[in-house]
Amino acid sequence: MTTDYKLFLPTSKDEMERLGWDCPDVILFSGDAYVDHPSFGAAVIGRTLQKADFKVAIVPQPNWRDDFRDFKKLGRPRLFFGVSAGAMDSMVNHYTANRRLRHDDAFTAGGRHGMRPDYPTVVYSKILRDLYPDVPIIAGGIEASLRRVAHYDYWQDRLLPSILIDAPVDMVSYGMGERTILEIARRLDSGQHIEEMNDIPQTAFISQESPGIDDIILASYEECLKDKRKQALNFRHVEEESNKFYGKVIWQSALGKMVKITPMFPPMLQGEIDASFDLPYTRMPHPRYKGKVIPAYEMIRHSINLHRGCFGGCAFCTISAHQGKFISSRSKESILKEARKVCEMPDFKGYISDLGGPSANMYAMGGRDRSICIKCSRPSCLHPKPCQNLDNDHRPLIDIYKSVDELPEVKKSFIGSGVRYDLAMADCKDKDVAIANKRYIRELIVNHVSGRLKVAPEHTSDRVLDCMRKPSFSLFSEFKDIFHRLNREAGLKQQLIPYFISSHPACHEEDMAELAAITKDMDFRLEQVQDFTPTPMTLATEIYYSGFHPYTGEKVFTAKTEQDKLRQRQFFFWYKPEARQQIISELKKIHRTDLLGRLYPDNNSCHIKNDRRKSRLTDKSRKTGRTGGVKKR
Repeated sequence: MTTDYKLFLPTSKDEMERLGWDCPDVILFSGDAYVDHPSFGAAVIGRTLQKADFKVAIVPQPNWRDDFRDFKKLGRPRLFFGVSAGAMDSMVNHYTANRRLRHDDAFTAGGRHGMRPDYPTVVYSKILRDLYPDVPIIAGGIEASLRRVAHYDYWQDRLLPSILIDAPVDMVSYGMGERTILEIARRLDSGQHIEEMNDIPQTAFISQESPGIDDIILASYEECLKDKRKQALNFRHVEEESNKFYGKVIWQSALGKMVKITPMFPPMLQGEIDASFDLPYTRMPHPRYKGKVIPAYEMIRHSINLHRGCFGGCAFCTISAHQGKFISSRSKESILKEARKVCEMPDFKGYISDLGGPSANMYAMGGRDRSICIKCSRPSCLHPKPCQNLDNDHRPLIDIYKSVDELPEVKKSFIGSGVRYDLAMADCKDKDVAIANKRYIRELIVNHVSGRLKVAPEHTSDRVLDCMRKPSFSLFSEFKDIFHRLNREAGLKQQLIPYFISSHPACHEEDMAELAAITKDMDFRLEQVQDFTPTPMTLATEIYYSGFHPYTGEKVFTAKTEQDKLRQRQFFFWYKPEARQQIISELKKIHRTDLLGRLYPDNNSCHIKNDRRKSRLTDKSRKTGRTGGVKKR
């Protein structure tokens, strides 16, 4: 069967000629393969501009090593170039938490590694600036978005200035970019110069203006290099303004230049987010890949995203910094329209892989009194406890599940996104809502689990969880009991799979040893685990870099060396025979032989003694990283 290339945005000169184009209005360069699906940023931006009658071409994963023919093949756009590293930060894509090179790339055909450089935003824009010095360049995507101010770069292990200092772009469109990119395109189309666009929301650029009286002026990049406390305080300002309904303009100087960051747009209205998801996506990879598997696409090809935004505010997560904390939810009609498209896909076997979002069960949620939300700068609506103004009614979500499942072609829909069980279990004064939320938990567990339900308690230590902005582990224990009870009642044999993180700020080796014992007692052999990886614009990263909590000013310990991280990580795998002797040795070193009997009850050669009171770190020493009065060499 011959593929109709006209169904996709063009990626070559031949495809442009088939459309009768001499010159595109916009050319997008992306670090990802081109998949025409609403989960891939280049497709969303391209289709958004196309809907507004702009001619858009895409150059996916251009070759930056040779004679730059990929950067020349479509010529000069009428309006501007757009550059993006892709749907994932390139450095997270390329390297493990221990800075080791990965051997595959989920966003590339065949999973092939090496199809994009480190920091594509910088590399692509430098090439385009040299080739076309007078054409505007707009950077977008997660990589540029989270580097809009001075930030700690884990892979270089140093503080870097705004990406605008290194990348010769005219403007960064941060966050979800449909409204921003449309405004830029319309103004350029009307004849306005890019240098004159100083008021478009959700943009960052080098400015010659003077800050306004109500604007926020951050400590300069140079000041932050000298004083890490100032970098931590900067983060607090940026996070609070990003979480406001109406934020303020932010400024920061670096290397003799002044970066201006305009506030985020208010959250999308339902009609606006529907319009984005209702665009004519083919939901398929471009035919140029000739059927090669793109792993990231395989994961989401039969999934449906219900909303944007997340009000969880987890310390290690970038969602709220990029999408905002306010939830924008699609209409039921829009969701069902996409579900019917999924049902029409030739490889659809009757199973929707995910009805979810950044957090699976925040659909249609927000503050009961919007006026309170408009004044609020709280980074999380769930931590340290759920906001009294939060409406956590799960009935609209239950209705979505039921309506999708009622489609004749759907055998079953699953929830693959992370579920916030603390949100579903939160106290509620409204009795009807409380009953509905219990019904949601039953509906989820009995009807929408694909054999294994993945949730993210992240740790067992309440002190570490507090730093993470996550609920007490006792709540997970309660949810586990509910999960198994409902499985017994329904005659199901499903698994609960918890996610955990090691080496997060505030986590000590002893905390990981206790995590191992606690989870063993709960009959878990952990699989879904990871080392904390610092990424730009998260609370945890600022603590990792500065050593201080941006909101309290207190010192916080973080494991940083590869050896310290491995010592923490090993406790995840207490059940592996090859790890046993090292863990036993480590427990003795940290004076926690009381845990040996719990982890290895058959280990008769060990003297199991509870010397916890004698040698355990004091609360004060655990905050500072000093241990028991013994100097570390």
